[in-house]
Amino acid sequence: MNRRQFTTISSLGLATSIIPTDMSKPKKVKEVFVHQVYFWMETPIDARKKTELIEGIKSLTAIKSISSYHIGVPAGTSRDVIDGTYAISWLTTFASAKDQDAYQVDPIHVAFVEKYKHLWTKVIVYDSISL
Repeated sequence: MNRRQFTTISSLGLATSIIPTDMSKPKKVKEVFVHQVYFWMETPIDARKKTELIEGIKSLTAIKSISSYHIGVPAGTSRDVIDGTYAISWLTTFASAKDQDAYQVDPIHVAFVEKYKHLWTKVIVYDSISL
């Protein structure tokens, strides 16, 4: 087998391992508490301050009660229903409301708010639970 054949076969193997085979319908996320936080900063946004806030948000990932997380910035999509005016988003999931309650009082979270609150001008939080 030459290198080109090997690369093609390897690529096909990788593609089939990451593409779900049952694409008939999406999978429901079960029993989860979702905590979404949106941060606004002074405009124009100071790149150094934005990096500092992102580093602060990353420190929150050490909190044990978090099941999963995502740190993001506006995607640049444009439709009437999209609000892309925020600077940074922080999405976390928890196994239960009790785990989210523990997150709120965790010393890492408390220290984050105290240390970084000067960097944002507005914060909006959306919490939701599974139906």
